[in-house]
Amino acid sequence: MQPIGKMLLGVILVLASIYYIAYGLPMLNLKPAWPDLLTLLNGAIPLLVLLIGVFIVWLEWDEWKIEKELAKEEREVARRPRRGRRKR
Repeated sequence: MQPIGKMLLGVILVLASIYYIAYGLPMLNLKPAWPDLLTLLNGAIPLLVLLIGVFIVWLEWDEWKIEKELAKEEREVARRPRRGRRKR
């Protein structure tokens, strides 16, 4: 299928979805999906926010551990005597 055909199919699907959400399909005796969509969003958005918060905490925890390890390595390197030529 050509890209223009795929784009046309995508546009048709978007428009059909919007029509179904707003008006339903009266010929098939299906009511509009707007109330159901709101119910779905009402349940999904708090869960999504929770998962984003957990992800942020996990990232920051990992960054904090890495910073501690780097600081420890820097202290160990600073304590080691330097090897190399002596100045005359």
